[in-house]
Amino acid sequence: MLAHTRMRTTGELTEISFTVPTSEAVRLRKAIDSVLELATFSRPLNEHGEELYSAEEVFPEAHPGTALRGLRTREGLTQKALAERIGIRQHHVAEMEKGKRNITVDMAKRIGEEFNISYKVFL
Repeated sequence: MLAHTRMRTTGELTEISFTVPTSEAVRLRKAIDSVLELATFSRPLNEHGEELYSAEEVFPEAHPGTALRGLRTREGLTQKALAERIGIRQHHVAEMEKGKRNITVDMAKRIGEEFNISYKVFL
């Protein structure tokens, strides 16, 4: 059962989002991917005429925790040090980095503030 559909258009591209039951998410994602493969879909091009690919296509196993781990490592912080700065336990950082704990909007904002970047990176 499809709970919600949202469309957002920016320039010549439209983002389409669906909210679906978690138990059906993987099956529906595969079905949508199959339909897109069959469609005559041309990829958007960058200013140099090169095809653009989504982050999901390039890094299929990536999740918001991947960005968290990368930023933390780049800044030379341990999980414990980051946890202390944002007011959580070290094992929560580890779980977020592994994709075992969702990053809430509130937590994303705290992390984004710590790294001085948009919180949306972590959602």
